[in-house]
This record gives sequence, structure tokens and C-alpha cells, in this order.
Amino acid sequence: MNNQTILANRFREVILNGTWIANTNFRNELEDLDWEIATAKFQDFNTIANLSQHIHYYIKGIKNVFLGGKLEIRDKYSFDFHEIKSQDEWKIFLNKFWDDSKEFAELIEQMPEERLNDKFVDEKYGTYSRNIEAMIEHSYYHLGQLVLIKKWLKKQS
Repeated sequence: MNNQTILANRFREVILNGTWIANTNFRNELEDLDWEIATAKFQDFNTIANLSQHIHYYIKGIKNVFLGGKLEIRDKYSFDFHEIKSQDEWKIFLNKFWDDSKEFAELIEQMPEERLNDKFVDEKYGTYSRNIEAMIEHSYYHLGQLVLIKKWLKKQS
């Protein structure tokens, strides 16, 4: 198995279908979640919806670079989202999240191996490989938060 396939599969594990590292993934935690729980505030923590949109924001932004576009995402905007106000809006967001995640993984797989070591946009951002690995690690970080918030909210209801 080549490096691109390994990275793509690790990405799929955290977002779409894996259980090896965290015994769960974003899709497993979010697919049947009611929008009211997803948007419920617990103390001063981000909502489940905000954490999910935050990860999607970075996936979409990095995917744009993979497709030949510019890096247009900025950390200062990574939690600025349209408020989800219905189950339909939540489902629309989730479908976009899954579709962009699938495409992100496919783009990693199709990437020439030598590109993994190329600089990502600007030298200060490291390599393509480093950014893919960071996306995976960042996703696991917020998946852990999401799982805890979900448990706390369900315990309170």
C-alpha cells in the first residue's frame, strides 16, 4: 500500500468509517443525531454542530488547494458559521461534510507520491503530507471533544 492510500484511509477512519483509534468516527457520532442536541450549548464549550462545521471548514479549504485553488481559509474564521435551525439544515450540512470528506480522501489517493513532500502553498505551512496528517490529528482532537459533549448532553436530558 502506498503512502497516499495509507493517509487517505487514516483520514476516512476518523471522519467516515473507522473505529481502530477512537472506537468511533464523526459519521458514527453525527449521522443519527438530532439537530437540537447538535446545537445545544453545554457550559462554555463549542456545540457539536460548531465542532463539526469547524472540521469541515478545514477539509473544504485544504481540498480547494488539492484541486488547484488558493488557500482561502483563515483560523480567525474557523468557527464562524450559519446557525443550524432545523433537522433539514443539519442533514444538508452532514451530507456536504460526508461528500467533501470522501472527495478529500480520493484526492489524497490520487496525489502523486512525490507531491506529499512538496511545500503546501507556502513553506511556513510545511508539506502536503504534514497538512494531511495535521487534518487527521485535528479531527481526532475535536472528535474526542464532540464525544464528551454528546455524553454530557444526553446524560442531562
